[in-house]
Amino acid sequence: MAHPHGKVPPGHGTPHGAGKNKTLRLVAWETTRRCNLTCKHCRAAAEDHAYDDELTTEESFKLLDQIREVGQPIIILTGGEPLLRDDIFDIAAYGDKIGLRMVMAPNGTLLNEENVARLKESGIKRISVSLDGATAASHDAFRGLEGAFDRAVNGIKTAKAAGLEFQINTVITKTNLDEIPAILALAESLGAAAHHIFLLVPTGRGKYIVDTAIDAKEYEKTLNWFYDQRDKTSLQLKATCAPHYYRILRQRAKAEGKKVSFETHGLDAVTRGCLAGTGFCFISHVGRVQTCGFLDVTCGDIKAQHFKDVWENSDVFNKLRDFSNLEPKCGICEYKQVCGGCRARAYEATGNYLAQEPLCTYQPARH
Repeated sequence: MAHPHGKVPPGHGTPHGAGKNKTLRLVAWETTRRCNLTCKHCRAAAEDHAYDDELTTEESFKLLDQIREVGQPIIILTGGEPLLRDDIFDIAAYGDKIGLRMVMAPNGTLLNEENVARLKESGIKRISVSLDGATAASHDAFRGLEGAFDRAVNGIKTAKAAGLEFQINTVITKTNLDEIPAILALAESLGAAAHHIFLLVPTGRGKYIVDTAIDAKEYEKTLNWFYDQRDKTSLQLKATCAPHYYRILRQRAKAEGKKVSFETHGLDAVTRGCLAGTGFCFISHVGRVQTCGFLDVTCGDIKAQHFKDVWENSDVFNKLRDFSNLEPKCGICEYKQVCGGCRARAYEATGNYLAQEPLCTYQPARH
């Protein structure tokens, strides 16, 4: 799942601390599970066919209205491939009309002049396109479609020419770890606004390539390298499903005598490692609400419940908002306010979403 976060909306510029902060900043909505690719890491194991019980246009508008009652979060229209949904432009336009910041996560292969023009007209502020290899061979192998790389790059160039802001997302595994510098360079050459890296969470098809996931030491090394790129690129850099980065950011800044602030660290300074249940939630194609797309625990059903009720009263959400509930190492870590560990990886490893992050080498001072 791609996350084109864009700029932080007004009033959302402080990190989530301990306690029960319920400020909604981001909603990733799987508008359809249908997809024309068969990516190796896909959370949803999406396929290219229609799925039953997806939200209708009317239900989609109702959902956006209910989200708007809670706040003005960024709405990430994702999938599957959102452009395979016939009413996606109507949905984007409706969200924009009622004051939500609408962004989209297409895979890039369906972007053409017509679609890009309609995206802009419907109020989409930014798109994210994933490039998981610096070459056609590596990207196509990961995405499961020959020609996916060339089509995505062409789509990106079309968006750039039309003035539609875009970011590049990359899922990091052992198979493309050595290509990350080249992918960053490619993102720069294409004129991206940002490069977001994602660490593999072994759900959906991702379970079958768990042996390609980088280990804890490689994880730490990669995130430190990513930090080092901050002063070398004009791109916004963000690590997702990699909560340790926000510990590393503060450790490195302190060691370098820098103060962590919005001015010095941009978007990185105003977010938190794991946003599951705090500033972020996921809504599936059939209206199932989760803390994130990778943490497969149902928190509510917007076909039967009001979104505000789920967001404010879900037991799972409220447990995750109180960081004192985190167990073992994460629970006593001095960085739990800014990191928190990946709750989805903890759940996949142990069956307990409050357990410690399995891919962490850091030993808390109080350990």
